[in-house]
Amino acid sequence: MWVEIICGLIFYRLIRRFFYDDDILEVEASDSSALFSVANRLEKLYGGKAYVGLRIPDADTGSRQNIDVVLVTEREVALISVKNLSGFISVNADGAWVCEGGRKHKAECLPDPVVEAKRQVSILESYLEQRGVSLPEGYLSCKVVLPNPKLRTIPSSYFPSEVIPFDQWTQLKPESKRMLSGWIKGAFRGGKKEAQESIHQKLNFILSTAPIWDRLELKGNKYVLGEFMEFKGKQEDIQALKNITRAKVGRLIIQKTSMFGLAPSTLEVLYSPRDYRSEGASASEWKEVTVRSSTEVLFQPEGTNKVRKFKFSSIVSVQLSA
Repeated sequence: MWVEIICGLIFYRLIRRFFYDDDILEVEASDSSALFSVANRLEKLYGGKAYVGLRIPDADTGSRQNIDVVLVTEREVALISVKNLSGFISVNADGAWVCEGGRKHKAECLPDPVVEAKRQVSILESYLEQRGVSLPEGYLSCKVVLPNPKLRTIPSSYFPSEVIPFDQWTQLKPESKRMLSGWIKGAFRGGKKEAQESIHQKLNFILSTAPIWDRLELKGNKYVLGEFMEFKGKQEDIQALKNITRAKVGRLIIQKTSMFGLAPSTLEVLYSPRDYRSEGASASEWKEVTVRSSTEVLFQPEGTNKVRKFKFSSIVSVQLSA
C-alpha cells in the first residue's frame, strides 16, 4: 500500500512538473493578482482609468513609495490600498492591525493601514505638484480595500470610514458615477468644465508615465509585480531577444499557437518600441521574433529576495518600467 502511495505521489509531481510551471502555481492567490482584480472592478463600477503598482518618488526619504492602485475619473482621484489578507483581523488600541490564521500561519502585525494610505496621499500629491498639477482640496482621497473572502474581520462598523471590508466591497454599486457612490468626495462643484478636463488629461499622462513595478501577466488572469532580471534559454533564443531591453522596449506580448491543445515548441513574441508620446505603438510598429516555448524570464517578485523562473509558455505579456 505504501509503495502505491509513494508511486502515486511521484507520478503526480512528474505530471505537475511537465504540464505546469511551479511558479505559476505559487502566485495563484498572490497579492499582485488581487490588485488587478480590484482595479478592474473599480473601472467597471465607476469608469475612468486605474493605475496599478506605482512606485512614486518620495522627496523626504529619497526612496520610492509603493502605491497599489490609483483610480482617476473625470471628477476625482482615489488612492486605493489593497490588503489581500486572510484569517482573522483584530485592531489594537494604537490602530495597528493583527492578522492571525492567515496564509503565513502566524500572527502578522500591520501598522494602521489608514494612516499609511493617508501618508501615501501626501506623497502622491507632492509628486503631482512637482510634475505641474496642483489638485483642489478634497479631489484626492484614499480607501483601504479588503477583497479576500477568506478574511474574517471585526464588525464593519468598528472600522474607520476609509476601510471597505469584504462584505461592503461585494455590495458596491455604481449608483452615481459622478460621486462614486458617495465614498469618494466630489470636487470642482460649480467649477469650469474646461478646468476639470485639463486636470483629468494631465493626471492620466503623469500617472501613465510614472515609475511602476515591472509586471508579468500570466495564464489564468494571474499577475506578478516585481523586477525583470533577464531572459534564460538557448543561445539563439537569447540572441533573438537581444533588442528587448528596458531602455528600448516597454511591453512585449507572447502569442501562442497550438493544435489540439498541445503546447507549441515555438512562440511568437511581439514587442513595441518605448514611446512616451502616446499610450502605445501602432500595429505597424510592433516587431516580432520567434523563440522556443521553454525560454524563461527571470523575475524577482515584489517583497522577496528570491528570483523565480517563468517559462514563456506560461506568460501572456511583460511590461517593463522605464
